[in-house]
Amino acid sequence: MPSPQSSLTTLRPDLAGSFMEFDLAMNQQGYIGHKVLPVMDVQSASGVFGKIPLEQLLQQRDTLRAPGAGYARSNWTFTTDSFACVEHGAEEPVDDNEARMYAEYFQAEQVSAMRAYDAVLGAAEKRIADAVFNTSTWTPTTVTNEWDDSANATPIDDVEARVMNMFNNTGLKADSLIISWTVFRNLRNCQQIIDRINSAGAGNPSKASDIGPEMLARVFDLRQVLVAGSVYNTAAEGQTASPAQVWSNEYAAVAKLNTGNDIRETGLGRTFHWAADGSAVGGTVESYREEQTRSDIVRVRHQVDEKIIYPEALELLDNITT
Repeated sequence: MPSPQSSLTTLRPDLAGSFMEFDLAMNQQGYIGHKVLPVMDVQSASGVFGKIPLEQLLQQRDTLRAPGAGYARSNWTFTTDSFACVEHGAEEPVDDNEARMYAEYFQAEQVSAMRAYDAVLGAAEKRIADAVFNTSTWTPTTVTNEWDDSANATPIDDVEARVMNMFNNTGLKADSLIISWTVFRNLRNCQQIIDRINSAGAGNPSKASDIGPEMLARVFDLRQVLVAGSVYNTAAEGQTASPAQVWSNEYAAVAKLNTGNDIRETGLGRTFHWAADGSAVGGTVESYREEQTRSDIVRVRHQVDEKIIYPEALELLDNITT
């Protein structure tokens, strides 16, 4: 099928407007990818940037100055890295006949836009999860007692050991714990977690539901605990659904994440986003007419590159769930 001419493609802010509470919707579905690799808008679709190796950031030098002498100087050594934003998108046809047939039950155009959104954003979430819970990039530390062993698990000790290992080896102070929704619910039942909350003033829970991510962050003495709750269907199209969590229950990650837009900030990585071709991070919604199928085509697209910049800013744990 030939591609539609750009002049015939219409931006659809009316459909995008139906997702005004985009952040809330994504939180409800458990998308955390853009918190793990925060978005940075770039002026070019691809490019090279310099980064300062951690050993340069930590290098000490003699600052003593003798009268008449110069001051101690040092030359920064940069290494180069690159990004290349590629376009991702999904389309959903809205057949005229079906739209009229089912108009009494649902708005076919809205449903199609939602499906296209889910396809694009779900794929981005999966790419980030695969990049972070990656045993090719990191050699994981195996916990002795799985965190679903509520009586014997020691998640506080496990996390603290990784926090200190990162600090001792790199000077970076971890600020985040990344876990799946299942691991989060297991942590709420861990006796070590409950004991710490009751004894250390982090709260006074009477039941598991009282323990949220913010309370867990205080228990672990971290800025945040990111709980990923998104799922996807692993079965082939047409087969019985087989849901799986995007972020594996087998892993957890202790990380130093970026918080601002300064590329010089040392953190795990970024989602580079190029907007010059009309891309939006959450997906640009467009539609065009396809007369040969008597359909309106709804399209969602964005142009991004998810990039791990400092692998040293993450410690991976495995054997988290039995």
